Amino acid sequence: MDTRNQVATAVSNMWVFEGTGGNLRSALHCDRGGRTCNSRTADKQSWEKAMTILNRAMIIGAIVALGTPAAVARTPAPSDAEVYIISPRDGDTVTSPVTVKFGLKGMGVAPAGIDKPDTGHHHLLIDTGLPALDAPIPADAHHRHFGGGQTETAIELTPGKHTLQLILGDKLHIPHEPPMMSRKITITVK
Repeated sequence: MDTRNQVATAVSNMWVFEGTGGNLRSALHCDRGGRTCNSRTADKQSWEKAMTILNRAMIIGAIVALGTPAAVARTPAPSDAEVYIISPRDGDTVTSPVTVKFGLKGMGVAPAGIDKPDTGHHHLLIDTGLPALDAPIPADAHHRHFGGGQTETAIELTPGKHTLQLILGDKLHIPHEPPMMSRKITITVK
């Protein structure tokens, strides 16, 4: 992608992204009800991360423009597909950071925003129940997004018992129909 001199504006001028590309500079300006956030970057990796943020912002803006999240059709998933946690295993005692490896059968992994049949990307649920299945999965400390197509992560967890569960999201971070989710496991961190 040629990122030189790009300017992009999402729904209702809520997000503006501008930059010179290469290894020079970029900026992401957000305005939500008078609250602003600025992000200045200086390298290609940060530029690509900012572009990912813009992509997510435009997707969320499109959902908002469509009305309620339920107005967005859920992406079908093969009935024989399976999402699972490879490691750690249910009942394991581990140390932090905890490496979590994601498993998927019967479907492929694709980054958020990519519209390809029978694909999705992982979301790791930490110490929480399932989110609404007809809306984008929240992004917070309990709902970790892997919109780049990652299949493992290392997470810092405090000592004690924790639950982990995977759920696959479609291009818009919405669970598939039927929802593709792993069994919830419990681990103990020393």
